Amino acid sequence: MLYIYFMQIRFLFLILLAMSCSEEQKEESEHVWDSVTVTASAYNSTVRQTSGNPNITAFGDSLKPGMKYIAVSQDLLRKGLKHNTPVVIEGFDGVYLVKDKMHFKWRNHIDIYMGEDIEAARKWGRRKVCIEFRLPKEE
Repeated sequence: MLYIYFMQIRFLFLILLAMSCSEEQKEESEHVWDSVTVTASAYNSTVRQTSGNPNITAFGDSLKPGMKYIAVSQDLLRKGLKHNTPVVIEGFDGVYLVKDKMHFKWRNHIDIYMGEDIEAARKWGRRKVCIEFRLPKEE
């Protein structure tokens, strides 16, 4: 009797596991990843480096130190790096989100948000990096 009960629980567990795996595969199949080499610099939440309120992005999101956010040039917006697009940046851990956009004069450029740590932003400087970003799959 105990063996039958154990087998029923095991069967239910396997069904739930299979259902969750198929949902993960479905989500992945709805997106593709693209990459591009860009110039990357860094910015901070200071009045001198922003226009208007230094804690509000051009999309209206709030900035707080420690958040993994980037700003992108307007030409990258047209390539699909829209608001809230996940981005992986060469040399950085984790996934960053597009939360800000840059002045129209910039081309093929991202700005990595570094909170209020001006020294870290200066140390980063400006360099070429490869970024990968997630796009919805076209049908």
